[in-house]
Amino acid sequence: MRRSVGREEEGVACHAVALQQCRELSVRLVQGLSDAEATVQSMEDASPAKWHLAHTTWFFEEFVLLRHVPGYRAFHESYRFLFNSYYESMGERHPRSRRGMLARPSLDEIKSYRRHADAALLGALHQLLAEALALTGLGIQHEQQHQELLLTDILHLFAQNPLKPVYRPAAEALGVPAASVIQWMPFEGGRVCVGHAGEDFAFDCEWPCHEVLLRPYALASRHVTQREWLAFMQDASYASPQWWLSDAWATVQSERWRAQLYWSERDGHWRQMTLSGERELDLDAPVCHVSFFEADAYA
Repeated sequence: MRRSVGREEEGVACHAVALQQCRELSVRLVQGLSDAEATVQSMEDASPAKWHLAHTTWFFEEFVLLRHVPGYRAFHESYRFLFNSYYESMGERHPRSRRGMLARPSLDEIKSYRRHADAALLGALHQLLAEALALTGLGIQHEQQHQELLLTDILHLFAQNPLKPVYRPAAEALGVPAASVIQWMPFEGGRVCVGHAGEDFAFDCEWPCHEVLLRPYALASRHVTQREWLAFMQDASYASPQWWLSDAWATVQSERWRAQLYWSERDGHWRQMTLSGERELDLDAPVCHVSFFEADAYA
């Protein structure tokens, strides 16, 4: 019995460390952003930085604190409406396309909301039952997804600004080695199992484990480089409908695509917008920020 209790306490302690590290990282990611920068929504598919901070807190408050911690009261009753996203069972929510209209609450108020929820969560962890602890683990995974989205949305927002602002200065460049010659690695395919089969954490879209039939295929030995993508562009591929799916070509035409996202040409030289501002292309680096339509056309 002592061993069981010890393991349980150790598990709660690990949970507390993971929770605290995750929550602190989200706040560090918005350090240096003004209230205006944290409020603006650059497109309907993006969300403001402070909305990410609030929504991830809403998750913990709604699914763990309000349901499993006796006596806990919502920080602000209106936040239960404002910071829901797509959880239909949780009732009405603010329209996604209008998240950038939320000038209030301020970024500082959202940080206060986070501190309030964090104190309650960390104080209650030791008394949470297994179901609530599992929800806390899900909340950590959920927030880590939003940390990726947060950086993606900041990049898209800053890319709309003609000043090409810097989110974080670049670390000292290590240099990308010259790309090797591509080798094609063949695979036989066949009946294979895909999906999650273990007892550890997985999102619901990752299970159940099931069989699929794969035709024989080959994979390249390395990533496509920016040099190779530039050659694809210079071969007038964005003006050649034969490479594109029907919906893809319609999108190329309607959106006037001429290059991948965040690339721009100036005086005959292509540059790339990054979280460290606009920079010269590193031609041997892997290409990124291409859509499914573009990747399919390239292939």
